[in-house]
Amino acid sequence: MIIAVVDGMGGGIGVQIVTQLRQELPPEVEILALGANAVATDRMMQAKANRGASGENAIRVSINLADYIIAPIGVVMPNAMMGEITPAMAEAIACARGDKLLLPISQPHFEVVGVEWRALSKQIALAIATLSSKAGMAPPEHKS
Repeated sequence: MIIAVVDGMGGGIGVQIVTQLRQELPPEVEILALGANAVATDRMMQAKANRGASGENAIRVSINLADYIIAPIGVVMPNAMMGEITPAMAEAIACARGDKLLLPISQPHFEVVGVEWRALSKQIALAIATLSSKAGMAPPEHKS
């Protein structure tokens, strides 16, 4: 199974996703770090992603390798993350073959409504539990 983690800016959310995936899923799960920029990719690689690629073309080419995609919701919205997410990136991610598990993180130009606020770590844990269920894996054990 291949899980793509997509992030931009400084990669902080992607780092948290990769870290929790590594803690909760079996080591044979491959994590693909796809950054809108090299800093985001590098930070996700430091968090123990297996492979990484940066930029629009790398995301457009690599996103379809993934069975699952975990990312902030902004990655499917053109010009999100202060313009780092290009329309081509957003389209490639939204149209990718893998199941998308998008974290409801608001951006300055849009607000996600009707969603109960949760700490980012809880949102990521819920995404991982959903992924585990969809993949037919045992639910992860949550470590406090």
